[in-house]
Amino acid sequence: MEKEKSKNSVIGEELVEKLERIAYILKTVAHPMRLGIIHLLEQHPRLSVSEICEMLGSEQSLTSHHLQNMRLKGILSVKREGRSMMYSLKEKDVSMIIECLENCQCNM
Repeated sequence: MEKEKSKNSVIGEELVEKLERIAYILKTVAHPMRLGIIHLLEQHPRLSVSEICEMLGSEQSLTSHHLQNMRLKGILSVKREGRSMMYSLKEKDVSMIIECLENCQCNM
């Protein structure tokens, strides 16, 4: 039998929304290349696809796929500059979440 949601739940609605947002971000970035892209954009606020490929040693088609996915889900923003598409972190909370995980002392 499923538990019904009630106003008297232990976890408040605000906390539930916050946890859902964190889970959404984690699902979106849960890939080594996506984490690498985020790491680069933390160090270099705006990068082109070519620059990201060069720094990660990755193929442009695969990198573009991951960039597009994170852009569509609101993690990254993109702006055209001449012939280049410049990517930057739109969702700054993603950096804080990843930093928390990196600093976790949980036998990883």
